[in-house]
Amino acid sequence: MFSGSRLERLLRQGDFVVTAELGPPRSAEPGSVLRKARMLKGYADALNLTDNQTAMVRMSSVACSVLVMQEGLEPILQMTCRDRNRIAMQSELLGASALGIRNLLCITGDPHTCGTEKDAMDVFDVNSNRQLSMFRRLRDESIMDSGFEVKAPPKVFLGAAADPMGGPPEIGVTILEAKVVAGADFIQTQAIFDVDGFDAWMDEVRRRGVHQKIFILPGVIPLKSVKAARYMHENVPGIEIPDHIMERMKAADDPPAEGVNICLELIDHLRSVEGVHGIHIMAVAWESVVPEIVKRAGLYPRPDVRP
Repeated sequence: MFSGSRLERLLRQGDFVVTAELGPPRSAEPGSVLRKARMLKGYADALNLTDNQTAMVRMSSVACSVLVMQEGLEPILQMTCRDRNRIAMQSELLGASALGIRNLLCITGDPHTCGTEKDAMDVFDVNSNRQLSMFRRLRDESIMDSGFEVKAPPKVFLGAAADPMGGPPEIGVTILEAKVVAGADFIQTQAIFDVDGFDAWMDEVRRRGVHQKIFILPGVIPLKSVKAARYMHENVPGIEIPDHIMERMKAADDPPAEGVNICLELIDHLRSVEGVHGIHIMAVAWESVVPEIVKRAGLYPRPDVRP
């Protein structure tokens, strides 16, 4: 079922897409969301609105999606399994669709122990694959998880996350295949720094023909400092930063500029990989650098949806 999503239409017409991440504020002030949206307009085909990332209370991803739409951009609503049971998930999907949100990323979510709400309880009523299958059934068959029939099903392009560096390619691609079976239409991966490891994962993806069943958008992160690089390498699951990148960041006279150069080199490589359909730029708390990256990567202007 076609969702009406601009992102879906661009992918289906064969364009190399660009998505970017916008982090909601830890306040009720909409100004920062609106400013970042205006900054990114024209440089990304859709924006991910993260869902209480790092398990810290932030403005809701649904509210931020609506703010982004007011600025003429298309949101990708992220929804974690950490904070909702299946009742709340289905309710939020119906509401998001009613508001015109056409893309949704199903993710597990960081455990509450990562954040500041140490006394909170993780929900995890279902995992992200079960969430995907529940949403696909609601969309395609108009049936809720309980079996209740819905007269007006949600229109949504369903996404999921993948971790190419999370283990041997054979295991990683088996996990990816399960997401395809569950209902994912597109995949956004954890940030890629080890191109050899990613290439090995994609070799297995192509060997099994998975790239013909789902749209794959590898993630990239522009590094600001060697300290940030070390932190991600040591503390963020799925991110492996090779020694040669660490050394470049350490030796750089201008670390942020070198981080952008490394990001551009990674994008150039990823664009050459068969089965890659776009990139996902995660400029954590550095959204202002996205226009520069998109321009210098030769990905500006962004394509239009063809009739």
